[in-house]
Amino acid sequence: MIRKYRYLLTAAAAVGAAGLLTFAARNDFGLGRNMEIAVNMMRELSLNYVDPVDPDRLMEGAAAGMVSDLDPYTEYIPEEGMQDFELLTTGKYGGIGALIRQKDDYVRIAQPYQGSPADKAGLKIGDKILSIDGKDAKGFTTEQVSSRLKGEPGSKVKVTVEHLDGTQQTAAIRRERIAIPGVPYAGWVADGIGYIRHSDFTEGCYEEMRAAIERLRTERPLKGLVLDYRSNGGGIMQEAVKILGMFVPKGTEVVSTKGRSEDSKQVFRTDTEPILADLPLTVLINGNSASSAEIVAGALQDLDRAVLIGQRSFGKGLVQSPRPLGYNAMLKLTTAKYYIPSGRCIQAIDYSHSQEGSVRAVPDSLISEFTTRAGRKVYDGGGVMPDIATDPEYISRFALTLYALGFIEDFGDEYTRRNPGRQIDIRTFSITDKDYADFAEFMQDKKVPYESDTRRALKALKKAAEDDRFADLKNKFEQVEAELKDDTQTNLETYRTQVVETINNDIVMRHGYQAGVIEHSLSGDKEVKKSVEVLGDPAEYARITREQDTKRK
Repeated sequence: MIRKYRYLLTAAAAVGAAGLLTFAARNDFGLGRNMEIAVNMMRELSLNYVDPVDPDRLMEGAAAGMVSDLDPYTEYIPEEGMQDFELLTTGKYGGIGALIRQKDDYVRIAQPYQGSPADKAGLKIGDKILSIDGKDAKGFTTEQVSSRLKGEPGSKVKVTVEHLDGTQQTAAIRRERIAIPGVPYAGWVADGIGYIRHSDFTEGCYEEMRAAIERLRTERPLKGLVLDYRSNGGGIMQEAVKILGMFVPKGTEVVSTKGRSEDSKQVFRTDTEPILADLPLTVLINGNSASSAEIVAGALQDLDRAVLIGQRSFGKGLVQSPRPLGYNAMLKLTTAKYYIPSGRCIQAIDYSHSQEGSVRAVPDSLISEFTTRAGRKVYDGGGVMPDIATDPEYISRFALTLYALGFIEDFGDEYTRRNPGRQIDIRTFSITDKDYADFAEFMQDKKVPYESDTRRALKALKKAAEDDRFADLKNKFEQVEAELKDDTQTNLETYRTQVVETINNDIVMRHGYQAGVIEHSLSGDKEVKKSVEVLGDPAEYARITREQDTKRK
């Protein structure tokens, strides 16, 4: 994988050099003038600024400023950021395979990946890391612990932890090439209806997807399949093309790209025979489904190959390419827009005016109508619209705040201590009313910096009224404020359902890993239920994929 990646960068370097020479030929005076100004400015700052200046920091700032007026996806990546970039594109790193979190003076295990070296060594959620390679880890930050746990695959690291029951363990763990799964779960949601959660488009996710499908097919006859792309932020476009090849005829055009250079103009067709050419499909999307996830969803919609369910997708129709800059630095550069089979580009934000200081959503007047293969109407300029729209799931900011502050995990540790060795049914598990009362008591002395939307709006109203000299409204606002209750204990009742489910997920994670949390969520998932309903009704499925237009916005 690494050799292939380096070859890609070498090829990109040649293309980039050719492009630079071409540009220089067109505008050599402007390019030379601005390069000279930049070099002179760097020299003056380095030599004459009142305090010592780090040239590397100057360069990073200059590079970041150079792309700041373009789009959010074009960015300069310095050498120290390349490891994170590789993890983002490949989903792989050398280490023990565990997420960590800070609590008080120690870093703790937040989640070992299933089957990872950490998991096989017996490390559990909540374990306190006491030492690494004999060095006391008290006071270490998560960054310090992470850098010591990562390393070359095959090397060893000695870790001493304290389990939740107070016992200690020292394990010599051999690091491996950790691959974060792009397909964390595949299972069944009804008789003959399979379900696959696809979370990102890193290298190799096609093989994961295909393996998941093959496993489902060996378990029982597959009558329909739900592909879950909700909150999938995308990744490598070529993986999307290969995944589409499992569902549409060989040689089908599924995406094309167009940019300023000739090299950016490409057409991508599937090059394998499909394994599920006619299987009914539903695709779940939401406002965080982006990039390659939108290519898969949009192409299947344009080819009348699936029913899309959920909310309008994010609307990222831009393609990024890596360009090496020397000294292990890189420019991630937006080079083209992509177009799905109907010819539409689903890019929702127009960045073309960003250098003039503003960006805007594509206006309604510029939204164009396109047709799917069967003649259904679809539209560009605002993400992929689902065939069946659903309301987004309500997410409580209060529950998210409790999780972000570590209180959910801390209580999960306490629950585990109180219930050693307990087995649970992952699909049906929920804490009891007594357990929630224990959590409310646990939170008695905890400070939660949470402010409801209502209180924030009231503060803004009070300030506006004061500025406008509406003194007679002051007493009314104060009366509303006195009646407004959003203290922690009240919020624990107001948002009880969401907090309970957050606690449930933490405890299920300890028994069933990430896959267990996904499986636990399926029984109450309204969009999964809608998928089962549609896949179980061939006439309705056919009507939607042959006749139903999508909404314009």
